[in-house]
Amino acid sequence: MEMHSAKRVSIVIEAPLESRLTDALMEAGVTGYTIMPVTGGSGRSGQWTRDGQLGRSGMVNVICLIKPERLDGLLKAAFTVVEPHIGVVSVTDAQVLRAERF
Repeated sequence: MEMHSAKRVSIVIEAPLESRLTDALMEAGVTGYTIMPVTGGSGRSGQWTRDGQLGRSGMVNVICLIKPERLDGLLKAAFTVVEPHIGVVSVTDAQVLRAERF
């Protein structure tokens, strides 16, 4: 089966900023993403967990698979939302089937 090169972008951000991030991504031409809740972790500020939190507090992970040539536009859009807040952006190489979907 033929595989195609792509970039996998993972953006972990505070849950209340989810719609601002997805709006910025859509404006940058990103047509697809997946959002998953983040239940806890550890970082520069120490360990944290979502246990006992109500509402939209906590963090989410927004994952995008895109063509490599579209990476810069996505990162610029994401950075406008992530930069002044808590968040982590990572980029990895990926291989996908059905490249026309990305």
